Amino acid sequence: MPDSEQILVIKLGALGDIFLALDAFQAIRRHHPAARVTLLTRRPHVSLTRLMPWFDEVWEDPAPRPWQIPTLLRWRSRLTERSWTHVYDLQANDRTNGYFRLMGAARRGIVWMGAAPGCSHPRPPDLLKGISAKERFTRQLALAGIPLVESADLDWLKVSVDHLGINGKFVLLIPGCAPHRPYKRWSAGSYGAVARLFLEDGTGVGIIGTEAEREAVDTILREAPGCLDLCGKTSIQELASLAMRAEAVIGNDTGPVHIAGAVGAPTLVLMSGHSNPKTMLPQGPRVDFRQKENLADLPPEEVLRAARGLTGGK
Repeated sequence: MPDSEQILVIKLGALGDIFLALDAFQAIRRHHPAARVTLLTRRPHVSLTRLMPWFDEVWEDPAPRPWQIPTLLRWRSRLTERSWTHVYDLQANDRTNGYFRLMGAARRGIVWMGAAPGCSHPRPPDLLKGISAKERFTRQLALAGIPLVESADLDWLKVSVDHLGINGKFVLLIPGCAPHRPYKRWSAGSYGAVARLFLEDGTGVGIIGTEAEREAVDTILREAPGCLDLCGKTSIQELASLAMRAEAVIGNDTGPVHIAGAVGAPTLVLMSGHSNPKTMLPQGPRVDFRQKENLADLPPEEVLRAARGLTGGK
């Protein structure tokens, strides 16, 4: 393929959405080995995605609309300053469809894979119905002649975690979730009950979270003295590296749980009726889930059995 190719990959969304797209990122890069590949993503993901080996640069998508006209004009100027040959719109929503028009992609002859009306490789309207993210990206990339056949290489996530003080046999608990989605959280008291059961059989317990989850973490620590408090102490790479060593990871339907699944950790996702496991279950070879319409109805004993089942009953 020609050295002059300029590739734009668009992926916005939440942290979990980014991890669901890793295989697609790698497939695009391998299909265009000599091209300059740029990722357009949201501000919270810029630092992380700059660590990924598949992009030459990462651009930050502007703050959500409504935009003022001067801001919109500046953004159009930025988008059109490159002679893009291909755009892979992996977000494919109203916002990114608007970029197709804003960039004049049809007039400029840009090969565009997405959902924008008039693009060269349109996604079938029914592609989103009832299939996993991996299958969705596999079918979408196939429209552009790109095979998605290999799992992403995640060596770039490996770092030393010796300084965190967690050794031997351990599980990780991830009790947090987006603050505006409390219905996706299993109670801190229930996590505490599970933590006690693991501690009683000699398995260490580390609790992962940000300072926004401090209240939940403190509740678990009170319920299960002896857990290791890792709240606010782990980068994404450190979280991934801990998960690679863990006996199991148990958490809500949230971004860090997607990371654990992606790196191959035995991962148990706790889902309320607001989550669809068919479409949003984390990618990974050892991922399972337990779901109740109301997570308050999920007993700790069931979670413990499921987690032990992932590890062969250890």
